[in-house]
Amino acid sequence: MAEITKKPVGIMETVLRDAHQSLIATRMPTEIMLPIVEKMDKVGYHAVECWGGATFDASLRFLKEDPWERLRKLRDGFKNTKLQMLFRGQNILGYRPYADDVVDAFVEKSIANGIDIIRIFDCLNDLRNLQEAVNATNEIKKREGRGHAQIALSYTLGDAYTLEYWADMAKKIEEMGADSICIKDMAGLLLPYRAAELIKAMKEQTSLPIQLHTHYTSGVASMTYLKAVEAGVDVIDCAISPFALGTSQPATEVMVETFKGTPYDTGYDQNLLAEIADYFAPYRDECIKSGLMNTKVLGVNIKTLLYQVPGGMLSNMVSQLKEQKAENRYRDVLEEIPRVRKDCGEPPLVTPSSQIVGTQAIFNVLLGERYKMATGEFKDLLRGNYGQTVKPMNQEVIDKVIPGEKRSTARSAEATGHTEPELATIEAEMKEWKKQDEDVLSYALFPQVATDFFKYRQAQETGVDVKLADKDNKAYPV
Repeated sequence: MAEITKKPVGIMETVLRDAHQSLIATRMPTEIMLPIVEKMDKVGYHAVECWGGATFDASLRFLKEDPWERLRKLRDGFKNTKLQMLFRGQNILGYRPYADDVVDAFVEKSIANGIDIIRIFDCLNDLRNLQEAVNATNEIKKREGRGHAQIALSYTLGDAYTLEYWADMAKKIEEMGADSICIKDMAGLLLPYRAAELIKAMKEQTSLPIQLHTHYTSGVASMTYLKAVEAGVDVIDCAISPFALGTSQPATEVMVETFKGTPYDTGYDQNLLAEIADYFAPYRDECIKSGLMNTKVLGVNIKTLLYQVPGGMLSNMVSQLKEQKAENRYRDVLEEIPRVRKDCGEPPLVTPSSQIVGTQAIFNVLLGERYKMATGEFKDLLRGNYGQTVKPMNQEVIDKVIPGEKRSTARSAEATGHTEPELATIEAEMKEWKKQDEDVLSYALFPQVATDFFKYRQAQETGVDVKLADKDNKAYPV
């Protein structure tokens, strides 16, 4: 009898980043993370995701923490485990495209402060918006032997998103010089058998490792992982059980047990994982008790598959409708979202395209006339300022919303005029607050939020109380 070839699947643990971003709006402070790091470091994870995404903004804005200091503390604790971050391509961790010198500097400082793997994505899957971050990572790798550039494709559905499309993208990613590929299924749209077909098609076009990231929102994620692993996927993203399921990822322990005794056996110690889960469980209970974790995000929402709306986008939409006293229009907005998405070229719905499409759908429904009013961001999307969509946009909508304007076909940094170096100008603007080089980058991404944090930091160091306000004029506790 032929011996079965072993191919242990790797698990990337998300509890320190995407899991709490998905379930408690990125509010987990560093002090909760540090006591469990030593045990997490013993598991043998492929990597631990602990930085990037919304954690940077939330640390500065709500937790009054320096995100760079968080990263350094985590790096000190994780002696044997690779650390991973999420990076929004040319937008870095912010909401506008930055010049290449800012992208280069952010990549360099991320790796210098402890990041091993940079997962880079673009909301339109415009690979041109990812190239600079890949180049910067590869330059550091060549110079220092550290750094791994992973390109994440934002998974979505639509006429243009065929198996051939995804396979061709995988081939292009390898040609770009990336080290691995991630399929980033932010809305939980990837079904089990489709996942098997997708992995097989991509594996035929690339020799790069393929990682799969999904959310439990629609209820199929664990089954999707099972079929993907059987089809050859190399790594799956999971969350330790107290912060799993709902709008988060499948539970780490469940997937470990699923593959136990198979060729894909992770070899992870369930007793150790249980200790980690036991650590996070009381904190989860606190989050539910305080209202920080809304139990609505813990269920399954099959509407995700019907309307392709990520869980975070759904909650934002409900909040916006509530503010307008228009909660009765919820279904109308849900039905309008796919129409708006089609009008603007069928982009994947992920930050920031999800917010842009969702808000425009609300405007269209509440104003009683489609595109009677458009947000600045929606106009920028039509102008090509975010990059190029896979399908052409609706010309009638373009003519109504931005009449007579010429659309750009360039990558986002060039379309928005960020072609010249801007780091020196940014540094000169904030020099009174600079205590470390990283402060310049914090300010570059979030000028007002970072300035508030710098004032808070100064007050803590001098002992003088200060009252600060965020963009919504909500006072921070001193």
